[in-house]
Amino acid sequence: MFSIERLRALAAVAEHGSIAKAAQARSVTPSGMSQQLAKLEREAGRPLLEPDGRTVRLTLAGRVLVDHAEQVLDRLARARRDLDDLGEEVMGPLRIGGVGSAVRSLLVGALSRMLAEHPRVEPRVRDGEVVDLLPRLMRGDLDLVLVESWASRPIPLPAGVSAVDLVDEEVYVAFPEGHGPAGRDRVGLAELADAVWASCPPGTGPCEGLIQAARAAGFEPRISFSLTELPTQMALVEAGLAVALVPEMGRSPGPERVRFVPVRPSLRRTIRAAWRTAAEAPPVTACVDALRAAAAG
Repeated sequence: MFSIERLRALAAVAEHGSIAKAAQARSVTPSGMSQQLAKLEREAGRPLLEPDGRTVRLTLAGRVLVDHAEQVLDRLARARRDLDDLGEEVMGPLRIGGVGSAVRSLLVGALSRMLAEHPRVEPRVRDGEVVDLLPRLMRGDLDLVLVESWASRPIPLPAGVSAVDLVDEEVYVAFPEGHGPAGRDRVGLAELADAVWASCPPGTGPCEGLIQAARAAGFEPRISFSLTELPTQMALVEAGLAVALVPEMGRSPGPERVRFVPVRPSLRRTIRAAWRTAAEAPPVTACVDALRAAAAG
């Protein structure tokens, strides 16, 4: 492994054209500079400098190494500037995970708002279900997650996680246009004991929320379609093959021939932003603030 200080010495010789001038620029003695260069040659395993009259010039190996050295030193200088800026500017990578409807309805607008104010934040986003997102958060693979918690199946957060509620919204039953309850003000889940349901895969918040709400209404739901994507569930509803529970955020955009009827008694879903308390970096705080503003809007 090459010493950074010795790479600096080689770069200085390349810039100033002689060991003496490079030593003066780096505030070291010429003999000290020569010793650094000799050690660097041993690390490289080949000559880096050769005599050129009363001075020296880079060999081919020296030119190759100094090119890499300049890139390394430039990256180190940028790293130093970025670290110095941390106290003044919100910046750096921000890994976000979220349930699809919250990503679409909340996060997109929040990121636009945040990046307008903090352009050096580098967001990376993935969608998923709470059952996958929370373990990733706890492992440190994600910095911030948008999770859902259904009133019929609340999601407990692990110790060491901070959270803020962003949206509390109503949940609807999606029916194909022309279906009996599609024109009603509300529908009781007990009326749908014989219905075929489309929902997210088993273990996810929406699926467990449906199962617990149905059991509270006195029946076990017949979930024939387990699909991650809400638009695919809506295609089945539109075709008259199933009904589905859909939160407010999931209604738009929706198929033209699907109608949404609120549940009786009311069923609700909460969207939360969650992060590890010990890892609350400035980009996380900035994104949470932007999410709150997006939710309020």
